[in-house]
Amino acid sequence: MADKERNTGARATLDAYRQVVALTGTALPVVSFLGRLPVAVIQFGSVLLVSRTSGSIATGGAVACALALGQVTAGPFVGRLADRRGQRPVVLAFAALNALCVAAYTLGALLDLPTPALLLLGALAGASVPGIGPLARARVVRLARRRGADGRLVGTALSLESTMDELSFVLGPALVGLAALAGHPAYAFAVAALLVAVCGTAFALHPTARAARPDGAAVPRARRSGERLPREVYVVRTGLVLLGVLLGACGAGITSLTEELGAEGEAGLVYAAMGVMSAVAGLAMAALPDRFGLNARWRAATAAAALLSLPLVWTHSMAALYAVVTVFGAVYAPNLITGFALTERAVPQARLAEGMTFAASAFVGGQAVTLAVAGRLAETHGAAAAFALGSAAAAVAFAVALIARPGTYEGGAPEATRAPGDTLTRTLDDTLTRAPDDALTPDAATPSGSGRRG
Repeated sequence: MADKERNTGARATLDAYRQVVALTGTALPVVSFLGRLPVAVIQFGSVLLVSRTSGSIATGGAVACALALGQVTAGPFVGRLADRRGQRPVVLAFAALNALCVAAYTLGALLDLPTPALLLLGALAGASVPGIGPLARARVVRLARRRGADGRLVGTALSLESTMDELSFVLGPALVGLAALAGHPAYAFAVAALLVAVCGTAFALHPTARAARPDGAAVPRARRSGERLPREVYVVRTGLVLLGVLLGACGAGITSLTEELGAEGEAGLVYAAMGVMSAVAGLAMAALPDRFGLNARWRAATAAAALLSLPLVWTHSMAALYAVVTVFGAVYAPNLITGFALTERAVPQARLAEGMTFAASAFVGGQAVTLAVAGRLAETHGAAAAFALGSAAAAVAFAVALIARPGTYEGGAPEATRAPGDTLTRTLDDTLTRAPDDALTPDAATPSGSGRRG
């Protein structure tokens, strides 16, 4: 009986993924995956590229931080433009611009330009990222909602997108490593510039770009009203920042510990082990029952992150590091998927791309800043200090999830598509209730003006 139930659940999960692919077509997942791969290449490879050309690890770290901060700062702007103008023209323009900026950044590193010039080029390379990952999430969610999809199918789509993110951050570092072995990390950057130009263009021109554009009535209303986002959105973003802090601290700790153990060359393999487990866990998220709602998932995911990150503090061997990191990787994708799902429920449909890019920027920003801080902490006090910082951030994230009650935006998913566990109140103590000036206009609160049509 149990085997029969497991087989039924597995078939239901596979059917859900088939429905997502049928919704978008087989080409879109391929081009969106290849289009987001350059982000992983330049983020991971920047330290290696600049360190090799300048001879300074500190310079490499500073330029990599500038690149990440450029992406964080400009990401929400790209999403806002996509909401207002449509994804097609925005992605076309930014894909071409990013390809040029990555090429210029690589050339600047090869020419060993002064550090201020490299910082500027790195920031421009980050700021011009077309945001294909978050925009792909927004696109598939809009397509699903417009066809009357329920919350389970939307969750499956978000799981697939997060899995592709995980795989890109496994293959990106691997590509940089292969390029370094073949002769120079710059080879990987050349591939990244080519991929973002070709696959970014293909993503922009895919027919779903036009189909996923917000309803014509919704966009002007969102612009005209100048409405503020619900405060629940900022609570979710806080959780994503803390998740970024956790991952940034763990990244610094892994780098430091592998160096302490004389196995710095294995840091990439440790990251890969974490990424593969995270990808598997992300795919498995689609099998969770509807009654296990988003709020419960958020609490469970943050609690697991807090608990499973603790053993890292007392890890002192490579064998133990591989084992602990592999288990810990299982909490990464569930936290990220739940954060994006909560964002989708909390933001108005006309600002979905902005909401998704802002959520991604919150995570990347927390990770980028923490890498610098935790790196210094690890140099001074050892890898355990960096891991402890990550565990503390996970504990705070759990506390936020425990007291938060994220609600569903009035223009969000129709009541019929919500899972029973997703009926959530709108309070975070008394401070997260909606202020009078956050109230929506009457037409925005009605189903006919929501922009989410079946």
